[in-house]
Amino acid sequence: MKMKRAERFYRDFEDTDRWKSFRVRVETSDLYIRADKDLSVRAKTMVRSLREDIRGQIERQSEFFASFTPVKRLPGCPSIIAMMYDASEKAGVGPMAAVAGAISDTVGRDLADLSEELIVENGGDIWMNITRPAVATIYPGGYYFNGVALRIYPGPTPCGICTSSARIGLSLSFGKADAATVIAHDAALADAIATEVCNRVAGVDDLEDAASYGIRCGAAGVVIIYRDRLVAQGDIELTDPYGELL
Repeated sequence: MKMKRAERFYRDFEDTDRWKSFRVRVETSDLYIRADKDLSVRAKTMVRSLREDIRGQIERQSEFFASFTPVKRLPGCPSIIAMMYDASEKAGVGPMAAVAGAISDTVGRDLADLSEELIVENGGDIWMNITRPAVATIYPGGYYFNGVALRIYPGPTPCGICTSSARIGLSLSFGKADAATVIAHDAALADAIATEVCNRVAGVDDLEDAASYGIRCGAAGVVIIYRDRLVAQGDIELTDPYGELL
């Protein structure tokens, strides 16, 4: 899938005592990683391998790329493909709805032994493993909220934090939410659920039902922003968006 590149306005590459920040680009994959040290060489190798796995699956099963609903599983698939099948089936979306989160998740788990704390972000879809609390900010791109922040504690990590938006980003959405953010035990699942939660928001009356759907699919927490309304369900703690940003 070819997409135009977009600069990520929310990324901060300034190193701190806690983080070394670096970027990994492979074709249309554009990852922002924070770790104890620069792991870009290994991360790039992993991303190349994952892209080959996904490309091979698409050649083998064209509907894997094109379908907006779950597709038949084929045997003998790489682990990232199995992860995307799982997320697709749980959320009721096509496998490619989970691709960015699946790449973040797989890269993160591959690097986890090399860094005590690690954050891998791929187009707004995050896998993270932390030992101290951190703050993740949602940028909804609307007129009413400049930023909404979530405090993330170490206990539930590693986890995925993924956002789908009808306003920001290159991914296709059938909904109208400014942002639908999902926390789940893996980033592929969070990505797929966020996609469908966003799809289900056509107006303000859909917010509670869409968030509840996300929880039923396996999300630990869901935040939906639509115009001047915010709905949160599950394990969510809102905090100062100008706190310790990821």
